[in-house]
Amino acid sequence: FFFSPPGSPYQPVIEALGNYPQKKFYNVSKLGGAKYDTLPYSIRVLFESSIRNCDGFLVKETDAMNILDWKTKQNNVEVPFCPARVVLQDFTGIPAMVDFAAMREAVRNAGGDPMKVNPACPTDLTVDHSLQIDFSKCAIQNAPNPGGGDSQKPMAKLSPLKAQPRKLPCRGQTGCKGPCSAGDSSRNSGQFSAQIENTPILCPFHLQPVPEPETVLKNQEMEFGRNRERLQFFKWSSKVFKNISIIPPETGMAHQVNLEYVSRVVFEVKDFLYPDSVVGTDSHTTMVNGLGILGWGVGGIETEAVMLGMPVTLTLPEVVGCELTGTASPLATSIDIVLSITKHLRQADVAGKFVEFFGSGVSQLSVADRTTIANMCPEYGAILSFFPVDNVTLKHLKHTGFDKAKLEVMEAYLKAVKLFRNDESSSREPEYSQVVQISLSSIIPYVSGPKRSQDRVAVNNMKSDFQACLNEKSGVKGFQIAVEKQNDIVPVQYEGNEYKLSHGCIVIAAVISCTNNCNPSVMLAAGLLAKKAVEAGLVVKPYIRTSLSPGSGMVTHYLSSSGVLPYLSKLGFEVVGYGCSTCVGNTAPLPEAIRNAIKQGDIIACGVLSGTKNFEGRICDCVRANYLASPPLVVAYAIAGTVRIDFETEPLGTGFNGKSIYLRDIWPTRRELHTVEEECVISSMFKELKEKMEKGNKRWNLLEAPESTLFPWDLKSTYIRCPSFFDKLAKEPVSPQLIENAHVLLYLGDSVTTDHISPAGSIARSSAAAKYLTNKGLTPREFNSYGARRGNDAVMTRGTFANIKLLNKFIGKPAPKTIHFPSGQTLDVFEAAELYQKEGIPVIILAGRKYGLGSSRDWAAKGPFLLGVKAVLAESYEKVHKSQLIGIGIAPLQFLPGENPSILGLTGREQFSILFPPELSPGMTLDIKTSTGKVFSVIALFENDMEITLYKYGGSLNFVARRFL
Repeated sequence: FFFSPPGSPYQPVIEALGNYPQKKFYNVSKLGGAKYDTLPYSIRVLFESSIRNCDGFLVKETDAMNILDWKTKQNNVEVPFCPARVVLQDFTGIPAMVDFAAMREAVRNAGGDPMKVNPACPTDLTVDHSLQIDFSKCAIQNAPNPGGGDSQKPMAKLSPLKAQPRKLPCRGQTGCKGPCSAGDSSRNSGQFSAQIENTPILCPFHLQPVPEPETVLKNQEMEFGRNRERLQFFKWSSKVFKNISIIPPETGMAHQVNLEYVSRVVFEVKDFLYPDSVVGTDSHTTMVNGLGILGWGVGGIETEAVMLGMPVTLTLPEVVGCELTGTASPLATSIDIVLSITKHLRQADVAGKFVEFFGSGVSQLSVADRTTIANMCPEYGAILSFFPVDNVTLKHLKHTGFDKAKLEVMEAYLKAVKLFRNDESSSREPEYSQVVQISLSSIIPYVSGPKRSQDRVAVNNMKSDFQACLNEKSGVKGFQIAVEKQNDIVPVQYEGNEYKLSHGCIVIAAVISCTNNCNPSVMLAAGLLAKKAVEAGLVVKPYIRTSLSPGSGMVTHYLSSSGVLPYLSKLGFEVVGYGCSTCVGNTAPLPEAIRNAIKQGDIIACGVLSGTKNFEGRICDCVRANYLASPPLVVAYAIAGTVRIDFETEPLGTGFNGKSIYLRDIWPTRRELHTVEEECVISSMFKELKEKMEKGNKRWNLLEAPESTLFPWDLKSTYIRCPSFFDKLAKEPVSPQLIENAHVLLYLGDSVTTDHISPAGSIARSSAAAKYLTNKGLTPREFNSYGARRGNDAVMTRGTFANIKLLNKFIGKPAPKTIHFPSGQTLDVFEAAELYQKEGIPVIILAGRKYGLGSSRDWAAKGPFLLGVKAVLAESYEKVHKSQLIGIGIAPLQFLPGENPSILGLTGREQFSILFPPELSPGMTLDIKTSTGKVFSVIALFENDMEITLYKYGGSLNFVARRFL
């Protein structure tokens, strides 16, 4: 299916590749002529896919010609796209695989062959979202002690990990005080340290392996312990399903693995060449666009359909050309460039469009810079942000250990199909729907917050901006703190010392795995800044929850080999493990004394992290201001201990001999960064880590799992449960049914995100999900997170709309509550929905503009569906989420332009009846009648016939499953 289907009308254009006659490819450039030459590079990839996959059914000749006529057909036609592969991470991957297991069960029950249910598209699933920070700031330091001294505290023996003797400090070179294997191991003192095999830390003086920090080992042990049931399910999946690869825990985050390990750039199957492309269950799948790979995030429901051989259907998009010119300031990091581009593209209104970069500034960006920019594209609303392959890309692949012969074939193929961008070529740039110009020279350092990633704050304005936030009314930026309370100080005793907390104090500082960890220069900048800070005598207050969660072992590798890791550890930024941790709300609770002080003084405490999400309440419920910043700025703010500082005029702190130390005194220069990067980020590191990834790790290799064709569901399990999506599996579609006398479950405002809808983070003790788990005999310590329990629909349904920051207009304040109108009771959202279902009453949701913003999450659609929601009526939608609603069987309805509930005089307390005609058509208008007699019209947001078909079948899962009957 995914290359050269039998009977393709375009097989005559298959050619041999120049000096490589055994290699074959579709020479699509010959089909398009002058039209092809003016297409944006991203559209050329769509065109090649349509030619290669044209079978007259799923992909038709008219589809290919529509793509070729992109200039006149953009925004007017729907086209199918068959990606070369799929990537999953475990939070969204486990419900996908549970659905596959349930589909096997349903197909068997309906008389079909369950063994036919397998991914048809190559799929890689990385287990990276289950890491939680249970341990941090471990007192045991395995790396050299930057402050000097030979003493080492005994390490606690870790069970059940295999213990190994600790090595004595290395004495081979003056200054090395770490446990390097170059030392004399015969004189060990009986102290123990567990050894991890797949991400070695090196002695920075001898580059010899040393044991991992105890923090990593403890967190890894906890991860495998609490997630054993899920991991066994993943291992069963890897054994019984064909065409899927499971990448085990502690290997790295999905996006990082996608870049370093599974990306091909050009696919080669049986000597047949075609462009690499990908869809994934995470909106940040776009990261690979920086490597010249077309890819974006779609819903878990659509991803499962792709895994089963269905194409992704999309409106042929506009392509915005983003012209980069000039050179960025030496102080500006990748995150500054990202946030600047985010602002420009948000203002340019690129939502639902492709973005493609060109111009002289592109060649000045490394692949790491490009992937950082591409990773943030969901934050400015674009479908993807594409950097075509060029000489910079090839150079990067060469340094990361790509096979030289493959690189030569890759370059020859990309040039043959005109997918290679060359600044030195005289050929003109493609034609774009519009062009946005951005001068890199104008970019200065920024952070983003305190509540939204798009709210940028220049670092030199941070102090005054935070003051303004204290003054502003509560909203997207303001906290509305009374003037007389803005300078309040709350003393707190911690570890025998007294500290003073005030508005703007830092309590969480996290360098985490996501946007920045693919960029060596940014991570090394944090390490070099830490080194200079320690050498100057600066420290971080012990109550600040600091952590370093690299995107993969490669990051740990070069931080260690460059000699900066021990300095990060000295400031509290010790490696806690490999995963998303703080970014998805998996931060360990703050010390009780600190939490109490924050609550007692109503302090606006702050978190600073190098991630992509900072919605209020996401990181920690008592930390109300959260800022996204580059890794070196995260370290700098941690040292300062507050965001109320002007780095230009105020010192970070006092160093040795009482000297005031300013940020400019310890900020690394570009020359320093370049030198360290060249010496430490070398191809051997990529090669070694790839080999270790392929080997897996001992815990995973020893994990036992069943091998039966059907999964043996355990009815007592609180992690894995067979969902009910296939209970009404039908061979033929049915006409849409009348939604009659529906109550409004929730009346929401603007910018409701998938964080508000979908269960994420820890499970609150007072929540409906907690009550369910308690009734199953679990203690709060065993609850784990919603992400870890995405394979249990009972937990996830109860966690839907359970966000503490959910603002339901029926309630009037943030709370996961609503009103059950027949009884007048105020209940948890789940409890109200459960009552409605028992009473046979359908429910709908009323919402404002931009409903469903944020990361793509299938449970943001599955959860409402299982709550009994039949339709959502909003002013506008985030495109991916709207598609997910259709994919699960919920009707997305939109108010007519200029109308909303207030204008129409709706209170939400009415009952609503929605009449669907026997035959739906894309974009048609429907009438809604309320119990008060009011009638108004809405738009049914079905964009094409395929979406209508999916809705009629009850969603994409049922549509695909019927093919096996």
